[in-house]
Amino acid sequence: MNIIKKTFVAIALCGAALCSFAADVKPYVEADALPNALNYYPAPPDTMSPQFMYDISQYIWGKTMRKDSARAALAVAQAAETVEEMAAMFSEPFGMEISAKKTPAIMNLLERGVLTLRKVGSKAKRHYMRRRPYDRFNEPTLVPAEEERLRTNGSYPSGHTARAWAMALLLIEVNPAAQDALLKYAYEWGQSRVIAGFHWQSDVDASKVLVSGAYPSLHTNETFMADMRKAQAEFKKLKAAETKGSAPKPATGKPAAPKAGKK
Repeated sequence: MNIIKKTFVAIALCGAALCSFAADVKPYVEADALPNALNYYPAPPDTMSPQFMYDISQYIWGKTMRKDSARAALAVAQAAETVEEMAAMFSEPFGMEISAKKTPAIMNLLERGVLTLRKVGSKAKRHYMRRRPYDRFNEPTLVPAEEERLRTNGSYPSGHTARAWAMALLLIEVNPAAQDALLKYAYEWGQSRVIAGFHWQSDVDASKVLVSGAYPSLHTNETFMADMRKAQAEFKKLKAAETKGSAPKPATGKPAAPKAGKK
């Protein structure tokens, strides 16, 4: 089963379980404790700038990518927002099923970590209230049901990209061996927002920088570090069990007698 098919299976299972952010999940730190993007990251490109011309060219590129039915389907699937849905989809690049049942410590880390890091772009979103590409050009997206709601939600930076990039960084610290696959998947998640028509390329690029810049601050939080150690220990234990279970069983019975050599 390829990653796109697995993505839809994961979403179906998660939807059946009524996935959502747990009401009692709390961030590790509040938004005010994170770096303020307004103080160090540039404003979105001016509409007369070369950078905005690149945004437009990427918007056109995104629309051409919709002709690839498999890539378009992935972009629709990656419109997911809940940690449960995302964790199920990130399971393949992570190399292990991630769920509240199988990996409770890892899920706790993701729920609190993503909730914390996704706030890093909130001030910039409210401040700039950048118009989204589908709204600017009055064109349809790949997820029509989301269009009306997101018209009043600033485009810069991308919230979906922030969630995906945050999840990748958290999971890399749990399983460093999967770093390339996780970063690639998070990158594609961001590009899905361009393909779907909800974000400019500069929205997506900004989110990756903002989350990467805020991530080190979590390491000053004792609760985060304790949760990270629990998640790492859980992963190592489960990985060891998988390895032991897949190891070839020793041969039973008497060993075969050696063949007689030539005299």
